[in-house]
Amino acid sequence: MYSLAFSILFVSILILTLLVRFWLASRQIRHVLANRAAVPPEFAEKIPLAAHQKAADYTVAKTKFGLLTLLVNSAVLIGFTLLGGLQWLALHLQELTGPGMLYQIGLIVAFVAISGLIDLPFDYYRQFVLEQRFGFNTMRRGLFFADMAKGVLLGAMIGLPLLWVVLALMASSGDLWWLYAWCVWSGFQLLMMVLYPTVIAPLFNKFTPLADESLKSRIEGLMKRVGFASKGLFVMDGSKRSAHGNAYFSGFGANKRIVFFDTLLSRLAPHEIEAVLAHELGHFKLKHIVKRIAMMFAVSLGFLALLGFLKTQPWFYAGLGIDPVALALTGQSSDAIALLLFALALPVFTFLLGPLTSLSSRKHEFEADAFAAQHTQADDLVSALVKMYEDNASTLTPDPLHSAFYDSHPPASVRIRHLKGATA
Repeated sequence: MYSLAFSILFVSILILTLLVRFWLASRQIRHVLANRAAVPPEFAEKIPLAAHQKAADYTVAKTKFGLLTLLVNSAVLIGFTLLGGLQWLALHLQELTGPGMLYQIGLIVAFVAISGLIDLPFDYYRQFVLEQRFGFNTMRRGLFFADMAKGVLLGAMIGLPLLWVVLALMASSGDLWWLYAWCVWSGFQLLMMVLYPTVIAPLFNKFTPLADESLKSRIEGLMKRVGFASKGLFVMDGSKRSAHGNAYFSGFGANKRIVFFDTLLSRLAPHEIEAVLAHELGHFKLKHIVKRIAMMFAVSLGFLALLGFLKTQPWFYAGLGIDPVALALTGQSSDAIALLLFALALPVFTFLLGPLTSLSSRKHEFEADAFAAQHTQADDLVSALVKMYEDNASTLTPDPLHSAFYDSHPPASVRIRHLKGATA
């Protein structure tokens, strides 16, 4: 009875999620197209009509493609769960390997491989059709597949040992395995923050020290004013994959480094680059990064505790298409299946909480903008944002409800209005 109720709940929330997503997407498409004919008045002198219309068409194309991806992913989700795909995979794999750790790791690897193969055509289309159509793709096909191969190899080198540790803890650490697994996961996340800038990122991109001495002096002056210490200023060859531009800082503790996309440096003036960086530094100085990390750790602890409970409940497995009796008869461990089912079901049950995350992120963006306005000229950040919105084909007229639900950044008009207020 409990398993049937859970199945009904799962399907009901999945359908509700699909309806909400399609409704929001239809609102976004209608709103963007309704405002396609004219540039918003506050941007009329800065954004050409052709660029505004390109952004509208790009947004609509991405939204429609997202709906297609959503339908396929939902079908795959049902196939793996209620239609018995995961159980079929588990039973056949167990026949090849027998029970034990090899079976459990093999099951997760097989699931990830199948999911990756399903996603591959969509990733390829996104890069070489959608992005290509709007002039953003600069990636060669050889690089696309080289990145994929590197990602698989890196994922195996890093992910398999971590997976082995988590499964071993689940099997042998008693009822509090989830707490020990959380400690391991948290330590792993912190280690990745340290290693990513100097070990992982250079496997995919080339990073060269910033050579423009004038710009370097300006940025170092900003860092001194705000009290930010960095391991260096670097330029990343983002242009070999995309025409989109950005800037960010990465690393943890004394290993922090500031990175500019080469596409950004080629488009913005030095004073605009300084303002963009001041915004990014605002996230650090206002402890947004620390808050996000703390929230990530707290949420992951809660979810692992929930998994610790669900792992022992037969209705959790049966409600998602797994026959616990059949698994018990074959001597299989349920740990790997519990991880996979939890990973599959969690996004369904948490989707409607998305606006809370978006709201928090937008609040941080406003605060970082205000910080930038205190340490640089607000007008410089405004002009930089306008150029970035144009270059990245970001729509200036998103549907307000769609934006509130999904967007981690405030709409352009709202964000710039706040910055203009800072100069008043």
